Amino acid sequence: MHYRAIFISDLHLGTPGCQAEALLDFLKEHDSDYLYLVGDIIDGWQLRRRWYWPQAHNDVIQKLLRKARKGTRVIYVPGNHDEFARHFLNHHFGGIEVLEETVHQTADGRKLWVIHGDYFDAVVQQAKWLAYVGDYLYEFTLKLNRYLNNLRGRLGLPYWSLSAYLKHKVKKALNYVTDFEKAVAHEAAKHGYQGVVCGHIHRAEIRDVDGVLYCNDGDWVESRSALVESESGELSLIFWETEPVLVTNPELVNVA
Repeated sequence: MHYRAIFISDLHLGTPGCQAEALLDFLKEHDSDYLYLVGDIIDGWQLRRRWYWPQAHNDVIQKLLRKARKGTRVIYVPGNHDEFARHFLNHHFGGIEVLEETVHQTADGRKLWVIHGDYFDAVVQQAKWLAYVGDYLYEFTLKLNRYLNNLRGRLGLPYWSLSAYLKHKVKKALNYVTDFEKAVAHEAAKHGYQGVVCGHIHRAEIRDVDGVLYCNDGDWVESRSALVESESGELSLIFWETEPVLVTNPELVNVA
């Protein structure tokens, strides 16, 4: 499949939770004129605590560099987990541009503000120690989730995400997501953009927020999702399963 643009974020390379093999399959099956890496590509927080870098994670980096060499415009907007890359803004590495933020204009003329989104997370900005604690707890939840799904697999049951369940059921988590979406959308409107593309909260979604098109491309730890733009400018979410699931209705998607 060829798309005009592909947006992916929150790969978290360098962690056991990263689904690098699925991501490689997705990258092999999809080409684009533009490829946006919308933050948390490499998880510097986890790598500082414990080194974890299997061959599949190296293969993902090589695949991204190869796409840049073959003519895809690859733009990297760092996030909070790979904030070290913010020291290299406005530089090129192997053909990949590093930018703090950027604007993507769709084929039908809409201007989309592309940011990771951590600047709108009060926990990250004002209480970083709490963000680190949350990161520990999230990693623990993912580890527990892997054990649960190994057991479910032996019982012939389908994949089930514990962290997604908690995000949907815990009221504070739902309030946090809603507040985040509104803050990002309102800031995009202040700058005169018709929409915004972000990551950070691992919740793939396309919806209207007070007249602004809010797009979150999800992650490659749980949802295995990407935002894509067709040649005509239509925006959709792809969820990479054994067979890809394409969601095009922007009224729509609420997947953690």
